[in-house]
Amino acid sequence: MRRLMLQSLSTIALTVSVFIATPADVTAQAAAQVQDRAVIRRPIPLGALNRSLDFARTELFFGTAKPEGVVTDEEFRTFLDQEITPRFPDGLTLLKGDGQFRGEDGVIIKEDSFLLILLYPLESFRESSRKINAIRRLYKMEFQQESVLRVDDPFAVRVSF
Repeated sequence: MRRLMLQSLSTIALTVSVFIATPADVTAQAAAQVQDRAVIRRPIPLGALNRSLDFARTELFFGTAKPEGVVTDEEFRTFLDQEITPRFPDGLTLLKGDGQFRGEDGVIIKEDSFLLILLYPLESFRESSRKINAIRRLYKMEFQQESVLRVDDPFAVRVSF
């Protein structure tokens, strides 16, 4: 019985500590994004440190629905070649998917989408962030988009080549 009580208390303490820690992590993440800097809080296993580098990870979600038609694969590839690749020539990953969002008018829009994954050296976060925001701004203007969703991992990721 005592063992069961101790396990229950441990579970409750862990749950409470996780609940209490979460708002601070969210606040730190939000502050980092406003200041164009990355937050590093994830513990790194000792074996992973060999020949690996700290990188930031950003994902951009590009919708394709326009007021008059859609952004075609060819149009997106041209945008990728002219606007994204010159800003991130070291590499990127592009995935195609099905997406949906609620527009400013409250209507749910279902559309094809592109997911761009960027990994770049952590020390270049501020400069890369400016480039990323330029890409978002250009895409919205060129293809009449309400937004381009940006997701930054608040933790450094370990990358090895």
